[in-house]
Amino acid sequence: MLQSLRVKNFALIEELEVNFGEGLNILTGETGAGKSILLGSIQMALGAKTSRDFIRTGEASAVVELVFEDCSDAVCEELVKQELTPEGRSVTISRKLTESGKSVCRINGEIVTTAAVKSIGSLLLEIHGQQEHHTLLNSEKHLELVDRYAGEELALQKKKTRECYSEYSRLREELAKATEDASNKNRDVSYMEFALKEITEAAYRTGEMEELETEFCKLSHAKAISEGVASAMSAMSMGNKDTADEQVNTAIRVLSKISSFDEEAAKLLSRAEEIAALISDFSHEASSYLESLSDFEEDYARVSERLTMLNHLKSKYGKTMEDVVAYGEELEQKLERYADYDAYLCRLQREFELSQQKLEAECEKLSGLRKTASKELGRKIITALSELNFLEVRFEIRMERTEFHENGFDHAEFYIAANPGEEIKPIARVASGGELSRIMLALKSVFADRDEIPTLIFDEIDTGISGRTAQMVSEKMNEIAKDRQILCITHLPQIAAMADRHFLIEKTTDGKKTVTGLTELTGEASVEELARMLGGVNITDAVRENAREMKKLAKNKSKK
Repeated sequence: MLQSLRVKNFALIEELEVNFGEGLNILTGETGAGKSILLGSIQMALGAKTSRDFIRTGEASAVVELVFEDCSDAVCEELVKQELTPEGRSVTISRKLTESGKSVCRINGEIVTTAAVKSIGSLLLEIHGQQEHHTLLNSEKHLELVDRYAGEELALQKKKTRECYSEYSRLREELAKATEDASNKNRDVSYMEFALKEITEAAYRTGEMEELETEFCKLSHAKAISEGVASAMSAMSMGNKDTADEQVNTAIRVLSKISSFDEEAAKLLSRAEEIAALISDFSHEASSYLESLSDFEEDYARVSERLTMLNHLKSKYGKTMEDVVAYGEELEQKLERYADYDAYLCRLQREFELSQQKLEAECEKLSGLRKTASKELGRKIITALSELNFLEVRFEIRMERTEFHENGFDHAEFYIAANPGEEIKPIARVASGGELSRIMLALKSVFADRDEIPTLIFDEIDTGISGRTAQMVSEKMNEIAKDRQILCITHLPQIAAMADRHFLIEKTTDGKKTVTGLTELTGEASVEELARMLGGVNITDAVRENAREMKKLAKNKSKK
């Protein structure tokens, strides 16, 4: 659950730190007090897009920190997956926003991407506001809700279906291309035969390009190389007086005369003889090397011609000669297919039909699971809606078959008749704002036992409701809060009275600056806030007594 929230220099919040508790945490306050700012700070910490405009005027940065306790195994597994070190069952998420517009996210002190924050945050906390209510109007989301309710068995079947659909789509595209290619077969065959002949006749061998480029570099500088080697040979041994071999031979003659007098002199003679042998080897190798360069112009022309031809092939068929060879192999396979193209098309058509049959079978299984789940989900939603003051409500989840898609062939849509005598219609055509709020709450109560997300935030889920309906919504909220931590921003005293912990959001000013703060209310302070919500400007003793009675009744309800 969300144990604490710390905010610094975010919009109108100068510095705020609050500890939340289990059960139902209610946040109330005047319109414009900063409830949306508080919610925005939480969303920023969890990776939402943000702007430097949220940094408090005159400050260089804004910081939001969330601390979660008693996290689930799924959260710990996700931390490991993101290569983060779990700290027991605690997770601390923070985000710092700077004037440059850049932000730094951290999880347990380690810098992470916003994607990592979103991934882990989605397992810790879920926010429901007006935007989420309006997703109910999108029928594309209805199938997702059915699948979510159906659970693991359907998830496994959906995975199988997606694999089948992937193969079906691949074969469908290949068949469409092959059918199109058939009309251009003669032209294509002529081109492919020419290209394959050109690639094959090149007879390229692996590594040849690198060898040719090395040889071309040598032959391009053959004249300079020949002159250099000849000069080196001249310095070494050409029978001249000052050459290296003559100087070494002189040393050998001198050392030979004295080598018998001392062992060290004998060693020097041996070294001199080794040098003479090395000079002789050098002379032979250099002479052979010079001889190999004697026809360099002919070799240069041969290598240059070969490189030109290979580079021409690369310009037509691939970036590298390996690409060219691979393209030739591909052409060879295509020509083999074209050699008996009718048989190839028939085989491909058969493979496609078999994949279609397999996909049909998997989709049927998936659809069956959905229909079963949708009926059960529909019954539970009707029960939950009845508890939220929908009189004689009718609710259906209608499943229709569509074209194949990656999630099968089903399309789901929610239908509702909120009042007796009304025709049942798609929810998008008949539901008001207040009804959408209650339908969303009903869904959340149905999913409470299946979702593992420990903390839910409801942002003004009471929009468009009042009176008896508001009381029933408060009771449903209290019911959900028995298994989940809930943070609820509300304007309704009926919901606020149910609070396990009550917080007041208020905006204050000293004439120079305006600050939004959060205060926990207990005892008479909570009663006074309820009285304000009930009575508005004129708060009488009767209104205060009404607030006390409301809290007493709510307390009795919450015990049940």
